Amino acid sequence: MTSRHSQSNPVVDSDLHASLVKAGFYPQLVADVLEDVLTGYSVVSHMVHLETHIDNAEVHRHVTVLILTEETFVILHVDDEMLDEQGSHVSATVSTETVPLSRLGSVILSYSYYQPQHYKTGDQLMDLTVTASWSGSQRADLAPASCGDPQCDADHGYQGTLPKEDMVLRVSVEADGAAKVEEARRFARALRVAAVRSAVTPTVAR
Repeated sequence: MTSRHSQSNPVVDSDLHASLVKAGFYPQLVADVLEDVLTGYSVVSHMVHLETHIDNAEVHRHVTVLILTEETFVILHVDDEMLDEQGSHVSATVSTETVPLSRLGSVILSYSYYQPQHYKTGDQLMDLTVTASWSGSQRADLAPASCGDPQCDADHGYQGTLPKEDMVLRVSVEADGAAKVEEARRFARALRVAAVRSAVTPTVAR
C-alpha cells in the first residue's frame, strides 16, 4: 500500500528530521507522528528540546518538539516508561496539541545574562525561558503572606500570582549548550512575530 505522504516531498523536511535524529529520542516514531499532525501545513520554524533527569537512580528523558507553521503552533511531547526492571519492555506516549495562531494569547521571553555589569553587545545569553498561553487557563502560585515583621506570627493569609501559561520551556548554556539557546531564541522570535501578526490580521479558518 502506498503511503499517503510522498517520500519525495515529506511534511517533515530534512532540517527537522536531522534535529530529531540528533536528539536521538525515537526519531522515526516522532517523525511519523508529525507527518500526521502537520499534514496540510508547511514548517516555518522548529525547535527540538531533549531533557534528561535522574529519579531514584533511574534516568528519564523527555523530548519536546515545537513547530511553527503559517497558521498554527504545534507542540509535541514524548515520554517513555520502562514496563519491567530490566528495561526490555518500554512504552512511549506521544501527546500533541495544535493551536491556531489566532488563539495564541501571549509569548513571553525571559533572558538571563551572567555578570550584566560587564555586558557588551553580542555577549552570550546564559538561559532563555519561553512562555506561551492560549487557553486562558491559570496556575496559582501562592505563599503565606507576611507583614514584614520577623517577630510577627499572626496569620496574614496568602498572596501570590495567577500566571497564564500553557507552555513553559527553559534552555540554558549549562544544561543544553550555547547552540541550543540560540536555536531557542530564533524560534521564540519567529513565534512572537507570528503571534502578533495573527492578532493584527486574524487567520481565516480553513
